[in-house]
Amino acid sequence: LRTIHDWVIRPVMRNVPGTAEINTWGGYVKQYQIRIEPHQLIKHDVTFDEVLAAVEKNNLSVGGGSIQQESSSLLVQGVGRATSLDDIKRIVISAKNGVPIRVADVAEVAIGHEIRRGAVTADGQGEAVLGLGFMLMGKNTHEVTWAMKQKLSQVEQNLPANVRVTPVYDRTELVSYVIDTVRKNLLEGGLLVVAVLFAFLGNLRAALIVALAIPLSMMFAFAGMWRFGIAASLLSLGAIDFGMVVDSSVVMVENCVRHLAHAPPGKTRLEIIRDAAVEVRKPTLFGELIIMIVYLPILTLEGIEGKLFRPMALTVIFALAGSMLLSLTLMPALASYLLPRKIQEREPLLMRIAQAIYLPMMRFSMRYKLAVLGLAACVLVVAFGMIAPHLGSEFVPKLSEGAIVIGVVRHTRTSLAQSMDANTRIEQEILTEFPDEVQHVWSRTGTAEVATDPMGIELTDVFITLQPREKWKKARTQEELVERMEEHLRDMPGQLLSFMQPIEHRMNEMVSGVRADLGVNLYGDDLDVLVEKGSEIAAILNTVRGAADVAAEQVTGQPVLQIKVDQEQIARYGISAESVLDLVEAIGARHVGEVVEGEYRFPLVIRLPDEYRNSPEAVGQMLLAQAGGEHIPLSRVASIEEIKGPSTISREWGQRKINITANVRGRDLGTFVAEAQQKIEQQVSLPSPRYRIEYGGQFEHLQSANRRLWIVVPVALALIFVLLYFTYNNVVDALRVFTGIPFAWVGGIFALWLRDMPFSVSAAIGFIAMSGVAVLDDMILVSYIRQLRRQGLSLDDAVTKAAVTRLRPVLMTTLVAALGFLPMALSDGVGSEVQRPLATVVIGGVIGAMIMSLLVLRVLYLVFRSPLDRDAPRAPLAPVEQEIPQEELAGVS
Repeated sequence: LRTIHDWVIRPVMRNVPGTAEINTWGGYVKQYQIRIEPHQLIKHDVTFDEVLAAVEKNNLSVGGGSIQQESSSLLVQGVGRATSLDDIKRIVISAKNGVPIRVADVAEVAIGHEIRRGAVTADGQGEAVLGLGFMLMGKNTHEVTWAMKQKLSQVEQNLPANVRVTPVYDRTELVSYVIDTVRKNLLEGGLLVVAVLFAFLGNLRAALIVALAIPLSMMFAFAGMWRFGIAASLLSLGAIDFGMVVDSSVVMVENCVRHLAHAPPGKTRLEIIRDAAVEVRKPTLFGELIIMIVYLPILTLEGIEGKLFRPMALTVIFALAGSMLLSLTLMPALASYLLPRKIQEREPLLMRIAQAIYLPMMRFSMRYKLAVLGLAACVLVVAFGMIAPHLGSEFVPKLSEGAIVIGVVRHTRTSLAQSMDANTRIEQEILTEFPDEVQHVWSRTGTAEVATDPMGIELTDVFITLQPREKWKKARTQEELVERMEEHLRDMPGQLLSFMQPIEHRMNEMVSGVRADLGVNLYGDDLDVLVEKGSEIAAILNTVRGAADVAAEQVTGQPVLQIKVDQEQIARYGISAESVLDLVEAIGARHVGEVVEGEYRFPLVIRLPDEYRNSPEAVGQMLLAQAGGEHIPLSRVASIEEIKGPSTISREWGQRKINITANVRGRDLGTFVAEAQQKIEQQVSLPSPRYRIEYGGQFEHLQSANRRLWIVVPVALALIFVLLYFTYNNVVDALRVFTGIPFAWVGGIFALWLRDMPFSVSAAIGFIAMSGVAVLDDMILVSYIRQLRRQGLSLDDAVTKAAVTRLRPVLMTTLVAALGFLPMALSDGVGSEVQRPLATVVIGGVIGAMIMSLLVLRVLYLVFRSPLDRDAPRAPLAPVEQEIPQEELAGVS
C-alpha cells in the first residue's frame, strides 16, 4: 500500500495547483539491507569496519569533467553505484590468498523496511496508509480541494482491483455547511426586515423601495470583497445585518412618506421629496459614517483575533458604504418616481398600537423626570457593576467542525504494535456504539514521513468524521456527543484521553504549542523537579470545576538500553570506540549509501540480524574483532544496562519545560483560569526563581485579544464623539446622543446574561458594532428637535413633537436591526456558535438604545439644557397641532 501511494497516487496529487505536499503516514518505507552474519565475519576473517568501508567505497558515481576533441567535448562520468540486490552482493570486501570475499559471503542482502515510527489504522479494520494534503498559503480551499478530488478520481481508475482510496476528512464539507448556515440566516433576516418595513410604513411601494437597498448594498460589498481578496466565509458574511444595511434608507423613505402624507397645497411631489431628503440628510449621513467608523478600529486587531475579524469588518464597511450612497442618491430618486402624490394619512395598525403604548409612558417619564434618571442610573450600576463582572469570558465560542479528535496518551514503553491494536479497539467501539453519528474513524500514531507533527509511538490522534446532524440519534449537539463517547472510552485501561476538533487542535498547537484550551507551562532545570511539580499542578487542575482531560506531559519513563564504552577495556584489546559504536549503530541501521532504481532512490543500510536485536543479552554477545584478529563479545568492552531515561525534553528560551494541559467543559475559560491560577499560586511552591509558571492555549489568545480591545474600544468611542461634535458643533448635544452608547451596552450585557453566554471577542465585536447603531436613533431625534427649535418652537414643545413624530423611524431602525440578527441569534446550524454572541449583543443593545432614545434621552434633553436651549424663545403650539391632536399632547409637555 505504501508503494502504491508513493509511486502512483502521491506524484499525481502533488501536481495539483495550490498543493504544497502530500505527506505519507503509515506503511513500510522500502530499504535495501545488508544483514551482517557475525559468524561469517569470523569464518572469512573480515571485520565489521572492513564491510562498512567496502560498501561505502564501492557504491559511488562520480563526474570526471570533460575531454576536449577537435570538434566536440565529451563529459566524463564514472558509474559504480549499485542498482540491484545482485550488484550489492557482488561488492568485494577483501581478498584472501587471491580469493575475493564478497558481501554475499558475510551477509544476507535483502529488501527490508525502515524502522517504523508511525502507523495508521482505519474504521476498525486494521492498518492503512494515509495521505495528508497540505495547501499553499493564500490559496482557495475549495478550488484546491475540488482539484484534488478530480485528480483522485482519475488515479482510482489505475489502482489494483483490491485497493480502495477513501477520503476520510474533507475541510470543504465544513465550509459548505457553514456557508449554508450563513445563507439561511441572511435569507430569513432579509424576509423579517421586509416584513417590518411593510408593517410600519403601511405602503408596499415604500417597503419595496427600502428593501431594494439590501441586494444593491450586498453587490457593493461583494465588489469590495473581490477587490481586496476576501473570501465568502462564516466571519466575512456572518456579521452582515440587513437591518443595519437599510437603516439610513428607512429614515429617508419614511420621512418622504410622512411629508407626502402631510404635504401642504401648492408643492409638487418632487419638491416634497427634495425637502424630506434634505431634512434627514445630515443625521442619516453621519449616522452611517459613525457605524462604519466604529468598525475601523477592528482592522487594527492583531494575532488570531485579527485574522478572524478583519474580513468581517471590511465586508460590513463595504456594505454600509453602499447603503449610505444609495440612501443619499437612489432612494430619493425612486421615492419621487414610485411613491404616489398623496398618501393616506391613516397610520398602520402597528403604529397606532405603538403610539397607544408610548404616549402614556412618555407622559409618565416627563412627570417624574428625576425618578426616570434615577432608575436609569440604577440600571447602569446593576449592569456594569453587578452583572458584567460575572459574565465570564472566553476567546471565541467553539465552532462545531463536524469532526472530533481524541488525543490518546499511553505509557512510554508502549510498542507500535500495541498502539495499533488499541487504536483498532477504540475504532470498533466508536463505530459499534455510534453508527448513526460517525461516518469514519481513523487513528494515526507516531510520526509521518515528513515530520510536520512529530510524536512518539505512545501518542495517537483518533480522528472522527461525523454524519450530518439530522441523522444523529444519541445526541443533539456535538458537546453532548463528546460526553457520550467519553463515557464509553474512559474505562479502557492504560491511556489518557482528551477531546478536541481538527482545526481547533491544529491552531492551538501551531500558535502556542498546546493541544488544549489551557496549557500550564512549567519552566525549570531539573527534570525530576519538573515532573513532581507538574503532577501537583495537574492534581490541582482536577479540583477546579469544569476541568476535563487534565494531563501532565510525559517527560520521563522511557526505557533505554544504554551501551557505555569502557575506555580501559578497549585500550586493552586494541579496539577503537568508533568500532564499538559502529556496531551499536548497526543494531538499528547504519546508513552506507543509496540504491537507484530508475527515478527512485532507496537507502542502503547495514544492520544485524534479528536474533542479535531481541534482548540485552543477545546484544552483549555480538562479536568485535580486536587488533590480533581474535573476536570478543561486546559485553567485555562496554557496560550494557537498562535505564529509565527522558521520553521528551522540551526547551524554550534556554530552559526545560513541561506542559500540563486541560480542556474546559460546562464553564467559561476566563473564570476557570482565574480560579486555577489562584489555587496554583496558593498551593504550589517552586524551589527557586529559576522555576516559573506561564499559561498558554486558548487563554493566551483571550489575553492578547483583551489587551488589544482595551485600546480599540476607547478609540472607537472617541471617533464616535468626534463625529457627533462635528455634526452638531455643540458639546452638550454630542454628549446627549453619546449617552445612548452606555445604555445600548446595558442591553447587550443583559442579553448575554439572560442567555447565559460569556463575554468573548465575538461579543466584543457586537458591542463595537452596536455602538454605532445606538447613536443613529438619538441623532434622528436630536436633529429634529434642533430643526423645530430653529422654526421657533419652545424646547418642551419641540421635544414633545420630535418624540412623537420620530417614533416610527426609531422603532423601524431598531426592529430591522434586531430582527435582521434574530435568525443568527436563534440558529443552531454549523457555524452559528460564532455568530450567536455577536447577534445576541446587537439585539439586546439596539433594544436598550431604543428605550434610552424614547424615554431617557427626552428627559436628559430637558434637564441638561445648553445655553442655546435656555435662551431660545418659546413659540405657540400650532405647528405641532398640525400633526398631533391637542388631546394627545395634553399633560405631556
